[in-house]
Amino acid sequence: MAKAKSILFQLECSECKERNYTTSKNPQENKEKLQLQKFCKKCRKHTAHKEVKISKAKK
Repeated sequence: MAKAKSILFQLECSECKERNYTTSKNPQENKEKLQLQKFCKKCRKHTAHKEVKISKAKK
């Protein structure tokens, strides 16, 4: 039995564009992008957070 493939992604605040949360999902089950109401640490209030790709760290 094969393992289900899951991808990692970040949640970005829709107001200040700060990336606050990292989570995973199975793209074969959930095709659409995830959007959740989460607490933004920079704005200090609950805002909509949208799914974005994880960016590579600059050296």
